[in-house]
Amino acid sequence: MATETVKMPVLGMTCFNCARSVEKTLAAVPGVTKVSVDLKTASADVEYDSGLVTRPVLETAVRDLGYEVPA
Repeated sequence: MATETVKMPVLGMTCFNCARSVEKTLAAVPGVTKVSVDLKTASADVEYDSGLVTRPVLETAVRDLGYEVPA
């Protein structure tokens, strides 16, 4: 298991419920072990098993919710 951590910018979150929605969605992705979303910094810290999931998959999960993840 190769654990990696990434800090992803997440634009478009305007309230606590937005941040919670992003957090729940990322936590549900197979291979994700820990998620922390910060509304103030508009970012998500994600710890995941890189053998099971990739960063583009995580970014797509957030974009599918309607938020922007800049490259």
